[in-house]
Amino acid sequence: MDLEAFNGRPPLVTLGAVAPDRPGAHSPATIERIGRIVRCPLAEHPCSGQSCGRPAKSATVKIDLAGKVALVTGSSGGIGLAIARGLANAGASVVVNGRSQSRADAAVDALKQAVTGADARGVGADVSTSEGCERLLKAVPVVDILVNNAGIFESKDFFEISDDDWSRYFQSNVMSGVRLSRGYLRGMLQSNWGRIVFISSESALYIPKEMIHYGFSKTAQLAVSRGLAELTAGSGVTVNAVLPGPTRSEGVEAMLRSMAAQLGISVEEVGSSFVKEHKPTSLLQRFESVDEVANMVIYVCSKEASATNGAALRVEGGIVRTIA
Repeated sequence: MDLEAFNGRPPLVTLGAVAPDRPGAHSPATIERIGRIVRCPLAEHPCSGQSCGRPAKSATVKIDLAGKVALVTGSSGGIGLAIARGLANAGASVVVNGRSQSRADAAVDALKQAVTGADARGVGADVSTSEGCERLLKAVPVVDILVNNAGIFESKDFFEISDDDWSRYFQSNVMSGVRLSRGYLRGMLQSNWGRIVFISSESALYIPKEMIHYGFSKTAQLAVSRGLAELTAGSGVTVNAVLPGPTRSEGVEAMLRSMAAQLGISVEEVGSSFVKEHKPTSLLQRFESVDEVANMVIYVCSKEASATNGAALRVEGGIVRTIA
């Protein structure tokens, strides 16, 4: 809607560019709208501010997170490490988390090799337990960005999933994010800026019959993230969920290489065939890379994503066949 409508004037209707050599056509430098001449607001156009009908130049968005402290749980490898690497590359001071200090330290070394001058440190803590979350909160009392990435998964027949399994998945995949969000969200609201991201899954929407306990935990993450977003109304804090699909992490890469060697075909061919068979609705028709998932997360954590809040953002290659 044109801003002039708020001044009680009739709304503008864009007529589009008209060829100047056509009889009765307007000049390409001006377009008449409801009897008035309106100048182009885009100063970078060759028309020097007049309405020329030319497309705008594409804007370049540079994500700058300098001065922000980011914590990524479960970031000693896979998607988590890719997210930590992307945040460090954007200038954030990154806290890498793994179950043990040695794994966290090894991931920090890898991150610093990948990103020159990266400001990163590791904290070993098992966030699937309340004690582990308390340890992490004590080691890192304040963050600007929290990415709840830690989680577990496995294929298991429903009738074989024990009560302990259900509890373990709830603690690891849901309560880890709940406890850390409870520890950090208040400070974000007080400073009027913050980003919380839950790494969910397309399995939150398409519950896989072979891992119902996993799908349940991922759906629960969507409920928690949306509920927390409601607490941020009117502030500079956002809470969102990102839903990856089949991703080519280290473990998956090893599996694909083994299958490719056995079949005598390329890793890419194996990956494509696997996704087509097990995720036939995929539009991507291949495994996505950890960086493709991380790219979405980095944007959601940026200052530029200030209007994205309470969303479940799909980066699953089009597996889910819904419009919204």
